Amino acid sequence: MRKIVPTEWKRKIRHWMLDFDARIDSTLFSTGKGLRELYERYSTFMDRFYVGRWKRWVFIEPLSEAATIGLGGLILMLALAIPAFRETADDDWLKKSDLAVTFLDRYGNPIGSRGIKHNDSIPLEDFPDNLIKATLATEDRRFYDHFGIDIAGTARALVTNAQAGGVRQGGSSITQQLAKNLFLSNERTIERKVNEAFLAIWLETRLTKNEILKLYLDRAYMGGGTFGVDGAAHFYFNKSVRDVNLAEAAMLAGLFKAPTKFAPHINLPAARARANVVLDNLVDAGFMTEGQVFGARRNPATAVDRRDENSPNYYLDWAFDEMRRLVDTFPKSYTERVFVVRTAIDMNVQRAAEDAIENQLRQFGRDYHATQAATVVSDLDGGIRAMVGGRDYGASQFNRATDAYRQPGSSFKPYVYSTALMNGFTPNSIVVDGPVCIGNWCPQNYGHSYSGAVTLTQAITRSINVVPVKLSIALGGKSPNPAKVGRAKIVEVARRFGIKAPLPDTPSLPIGADEVTVIEHAVAYATFPNKGKSVTPHSVLEVRTGAGDLVWRWDRDGPKPRQAIPASVASDMVGMMSHVVSEGTARRAAMDGIPTAGKTGTTNAYRDAWFVGYTGNFTCAVWYGNDDYSPTNRMTGGSLPAQTWHDIMVAAHQGVEVKDIAGYPAAGKPAAPTPATMAANGVPKAPDIKPGPPPVLTKRGADILVQVEKMLDDAAKTAGDPAKPVKPVSSTSVPFPDSFAAATPGNAATPAPRKN
Repeated sequence: MRKIVPTEWKRKIRHWMLDFDARIDSTLFSTGKGLRELYERYSTFMDRFYVGRWKRWVFIEPLSEAATIGLGGLILMLALAIPAFRETADDDWLKKSDLAVTFLDRYGNPIGSRGIKHNDSIPLEDFPDNLIKATLATEDRRFYDHFGIDIAGTARALVTNAQAGGVRQGGSSITQQLAKNLFLSNERTIERKVNEAFLAIWLETRLTKNEILKLYLDRAYMGGGTFGVDGAAHFYFNKSVRDVNLAEAAMLAGLFKAPTKFAPHINLPAARARANVVLDNLVDAGFMTEGQVFGARRNPATAVDRRDENSPNYYLDWAFDEMRRLVDTFPKSYTERVFVVRTAIDMNVQRAAEDAIENQLRQFGRDYHATQAATVVSDLDGGIRAMVGGRDYGASQFNRATDAYRQPGSSFKPYVYSTALMNGFTPNSIVVDGPVCIGNWCPQNYGHSYSGAVTLTQAITRSINVVPVKLSIALGGKSPNPAKVGRAKIVEVARRFGIKAPLPDTPSLPIGADEVTVIEHAVAYATFPNKGKSVTPHSVLEVRTGAGDLVWRWDRDGPKPRQAIPASVASDMVGMMSHVVSEGTARRAAMDGIPTAGKTGTTNAYRDAWFVGYTGNFTCAVWYGNDDYSPTNRMTGGSLPAQTWHDIMVAAHQGVEVKDIAGYPAAGKPAAPTPATMAANGVPKAPDIKPGPPPVLTKRGADILVQVEKMLDDAAKTAGDPAKPVKPVSSTSVPFPDSFAAATPGNAATPAPRKN
């Protein structure tokens, strides 16, 4: 093998490799020597600039540190600016907010509008001079002098707020406020303020000062569902912004700070007080003299009385958000920004829902210590017929029907029972109502008692808590952690119904400890009368351009119903849930001649009270509670929520052909009584409906009524009146509800962890 390569070749290869190695060594040596000489020359050159002693520490070191810190600051600013500049990635950023929508009800009648009609906006030079001055004096006096961020104004606001111990002045410039309106939300976070600052500088580099001011006057929210000062002038004073006087201009300029608080159609005294502050600002800024504003002080503006106008503002806000998402799905080549939208709202049902909630809260809210409510009425294809997001839109624009997450309590249990029916259980399956624990958590029933062996129908009718928990364990089968596996199945089924809330895995999930929204809960229940098909909540039925051209239609372009659960399971659930209304916890929701089913819900410490139910035509969810999560006064889902639901649905079914529900017993007749509602002698128990406010009549009060009755009888006999006196209603003539006795001293029951 060694003779394969000739000896001469071996010698040449060896010499070549030695030569290559020598060249590498020589190159490295020469390079190192050259770098050494270059460094020495650089050091010799830099020695000429050496500064020592005090000059080094006074000049050189501070400059060096400043350069280092400045470089780090620039890198940090770049990192912070990237999220802000992503908001401007859309080439159409200037038109993102100029969507103008006129809304119609389902019958084609106008009900309101949202957005800004940018192509019809008034030129800046046509705005009154006193309005421009009032805005600048109040919002940003140095607007034409700063670069987007008013450093002096921000510092002044920080000092003033620190001295006052709270927020007294805002430090945002008009450019920053415009950046927030165009790109950001109203959340109060440091991240939002940082993004706002960078976007303000970015706007200043692309728009002139007059363009920024014009956009600000057109895009700002001015209360009452209006955007821009021209829309506000029409809404509050019934005139164009071109024609407003100084007093009206001051009132409009005062709305920028808090349009809800200072809206003149809601709180005229507060609006006038704010306008007076604006007039003070005009004088302080030197834009006007005291003599020029004296007339406006003596004759303040008066807004048009719009108390009788009942615009469905919660619904319109939600519909406008849906419309903005829908427009984003249109092709990029589609440039139309003005639309006419026909919605699913029925104004008769909407007014009935608003009146029902207001009447109940006005009559019983103080007794029950309940201050807020929300409701959603939907038809069975997901079209929202009515929405009430709170008691007073003028006082709070927060939509409790779409944005508030509250515990549903036992109204969540139908998802648990549906899961059980899909996994081999039947309405007549027997489950023992007895003690059960998952870890250190042991659910309790209302009343802290157990019923023994019950069917699933009896369990949902009586809203037993233990049974859903036991079902969640049984659904897990023989897995190592059956409760966890069972809860995962329940969450999966709830997702099929349309529940998009987070639903974190907790042991108490089967009895409604996780939070949902009213609108999701209401439309999810439509799956039962829809024979197992879930639908998507929506307000938009039809979208047309301002010229009348059809752009989008729900029945053609919207998502189609999905089969969430088998039709047989939905039918069984209808039969089970009908008992809740006919003989269970929601008897106040029953309507004559209309098949009805649903479920009540009450949460820990009575913080939330629900009733969610449906007919063959509509589904509706009603929630009562408090914004601060404070407990109510023992309000249950079968009290005000069920009564409110009844009042709303009676109005909703006026003039409507009542439809049957697949699975409802006896074609709409009340379900036969179950053993849960039978007395010991086999006679059905009388319905225990508890009308009105929380029971406060004590045993002593009942005895007094009996004594009054006897006194009236004796007085009638003494007077010799031949006519038989009419006896007043007393405790002997009409049985008092059980809760009257519970309200007596010594008999008060301890609230259960979770109830019906």
